[in-house]
Amino acid sequence: MEERSGSKVAGGGIFIAMGVIGGVIAGAALGQPSIGFLAGLGIGVALAVLTWLMTR
Repeated sequence: MEERSGSKVAGGGIFIAMGVIGGVIAGAALGQPSIGFLAGLGIGVALAVLTWLMTR
């Protein structure tokens, strides 16, 4: 990988992980953990892509 000195680095993976975890918890509370997982994954990926686009 190429190292860039002085550039800001942002990791969007945390959004995916937290989205999945939060989605499963919220889905389980509503009796639909699978739907919560998918919704959390979708939201997390969207936030990760936005983070990537903003720091690009």
